[in-house]
Amino acid sequence: MASTLDLTPRASARGVGSNADTIVYGYTAAGSAFERATHPDYFGWLEHVRSAAGCTRPIRLAGQLLTVDASTGRVLEQRHTDGMPDATIYTACGNRRATVCPSCAQTYQRDAFQLLRAGLVGGKGVPESVAAHPAVFPTFTAPSFGPVHVRVVKRHTCTNRKRCDCRAEPCHARRATDPAAGLCPHGRPAVCWARHESGDAVLGRPLCLDCYDHDHQVVWNLFSGELWHRTKQAAERWLAKLARRRGIPRVEIVSATGKTRKVPPVRLSPGKVAELQARGAVHFHAIARLDGVDPHDSDAVVPPPAGFTVDDLVDAFRHAAAQIAFHTPPHPDRPEGWLITWGEQLDIRPITTGLDGDVTDGMVAGYLAKYATKSTEATGHTSTRLTADTIGDYADPDGDHTARLIDACWRIGRPTGTPTPLSQRPRPGFVQRWKCPDCGTHTRYAACPVCVAQRQASLDTDPTKACSANPYARLRRWAHMLGYGGHFLTKGRRYSVTFQLLRDTRVSYRRHEDQAHEHTAAGGPPADHHDDTALIVGTLTFAGVGWHTLGDALLANTAAALARERRITGREELAHELATTADTMSAAA
Repeated sequence: MASTLDLTPRASARGVGSNADTIVYGYTAAGSAFERATHPDYFGWLEHVRSAAGCTRPIRLAGQLLTVDASTGRVLEQRHTDGMPDATIYTACGNRRATVCPSCAQTYQRDAFQLLRAGLVGGKGVPESVAAHPAVFPTFTAPSFGPVHVRVVKRHTCTNRKRCDCRAEPCHARRATDPAAGLCPHGRPAVCWARHESGDAVLGRPLCLDCYDHDHQVVWNLFSGELWHRTKQAAERWLAKLARRRGIPRVEIVSATGKTRKVPPVRLSPGKVAELQARGAVHFHAIARLDGVDPHDSDAVVPPPAGFTVDDLVDAFRHAAAQIAFHTPPHPDRPEGWLITWGEQLDIRPITTGLDGDVTDGMVAGYLAKYATKSTEATGHTSTRLTADTIGDYADPDGDHTARLIDACWRIGRPTGTPTPLSQRPRPGFVQRWKCPDCGTHTRYAACPVCVAQRQASLDTDPTKACSANPYARLRRWAHMLGYGGHFLTKGRRYSVTFQLLRDTRVSYRRHEDQAHEHTAAGGPPADHHDDTALIVGTLTFAGVGWHTLGDALLANTAAALARERRITGREELAHELATTADTMSAAA
């Protein structure tokens, strides 16, 4: 029995072994695991850590748990973590990145799949009538910032794109009448006749690093969320104009303030996932569902007016993608700003519900959920948030492609304001001596200097307020993400349910699934189960990160890996059984 994760530190994503902060001397990891497994309370410990068993960096909490009757306020039960195994409570880190924590990322991926699919077929609080709404699957890409190595297959003959072995076209073929025609302005080759394989390391790398516009790319990543927002608004305006041309009246609704206003009879309910390509540019995979508007309940999900089809959605997004473009605010390095627009590659496919069709609801939800757990791994860069002390380890203006992108983020995101010299500042006028009611400072200044300094310090450390003066300041905060600081999965409020609802449902299920567990509960005899009127009040504090020993990490991660394999095998067997049953029924028909 061996753990599925390494027990030694790594430079990119630290393994479980590196998180253990207590070393059992005289034992190897296997010996420490054997010692834990021979303890009488081993099954109690395993049950105690079950919720965080597969987490690479679980969070340890210590404190007191009180079970209180909600109606009377009487304490029904009192427990302290000192009486539990390891004197702590383990909780999963909840990281969505698969390279950081595979177990938590898998949970996030499954929640994302259920969330996205519910918006297409209904369920979990979403009406099943949404399956009949028109829906499309658009993919928006970034423009070209310079030629990069690519793999282009004009006609696929493979059955599995993940293991595609089709013959690719030459990367950058060019006919040249003279030898100089194949060189860039920096004297480097501007052609590439190689037919790259799927896993070639040069894919996404520029042909010439000096010709590539790294500044434009990181700024585009920064403003790509605003570009998507404007594109969605433009598509909704196009659909509203289409409804007006077809004679469909606007709908009167009552706002939250009690005022009556008229709105278009159709609206979009989108969801999108951001993906970083190998070149480090963001592109978006989206789901757009067309809904109607209920005049009596503006939050209700109702079908659109009759006559609207998937073709109308396709036309709306094509029109919006070609129309939307804007320039960023001025910057000292580029006073005219950078142009933010979509690339030429735009793919919009209709979504069909069920098992028939080229793009089904299950395929789209699975595709987007898979990319929701990825980050900058495609570029070969993985790091935490960079600071002035660590930026030198990753940024290099003369380095490789990723190092130049990080350098561009740090350079463009620098403070651009120049303070006024002291000799040119106006001398403040004094007033009669007074006492500040907030801090008690006696001063003759019109404003308390202590409070002003504290407010300024809070502004300097608050990224949301600091960015109001310099729109490029966020580039330094998100330099480790190559400039992209948005969420990797977002959705409209009416599209589907929330992650919080799915997590609360899972917690409620786990609280009741093991009420008759045969093993001894962690920390003593089985606790009394109270009704739904009981509240659990915890006064827990942070006690550390990581497993207690290397052996604990080995046991916990191995148990979680075996559980994941059982679930995967069960799903595969169930899918095979359903497919066999469907084939038998179709043959009998």
